[in-house]
Amino acid sequence: MTFRIRGLSPDPFIPLFDLDDDALAARGIVRMTAEEPGSAPCRITLQDAEPGERLLLLSYEHQPAAGPFHQSGPIFVREGAQQAYDEVGRTPKAFLSRMLSARAYDASGMMVEGELVAGPALEPLLESWLAREEVDVVHLHYAKRGCWAGLAQRA
Repeated sequence: MTFRIRGLSPDPFIPLFDLDDDALAARGIVRMTAEEPGSAPCRITLQDAEPGERLLLLSYEHQPAAGPFHQSGPIFVREGAQQAYDEVGRTPKAFLSRMLSARAYDASGMMVEGELVAGPALEPLLESWLAREEVDVVHLHYAKRGCWAGLAQRA
């Protein structure tokens, strides 16, 4: 069993960068500039923005299942991000340097497992959980601030 981690498609976010700050605010979106290394992980590229890079901070519905585990939360998207991360059996560098909250869900959106895991220990956890028939997907959150980081599925 191996896992696949993918970033979000850039397509729904690209037009947002053309909006002015008032139009963004009306949608609950904030335009920001990364100030420090490691302060703003992009959910498209799954890389940390470099200081000075422009980003959008917005709420994203990452768990659309109808039920008690329906969730949305804040994400950063880097301006100019064109290529979504898509790798099999490999953990993004932004995950490796952080403590993560891993949450396994079944096909109906019910949580079946949850664990805090240091980034370097993520791969064996994903392999173990995704080998279980009842696990459909694993959502990952940055544990420190709770922001949704990405998801892993069977390759």
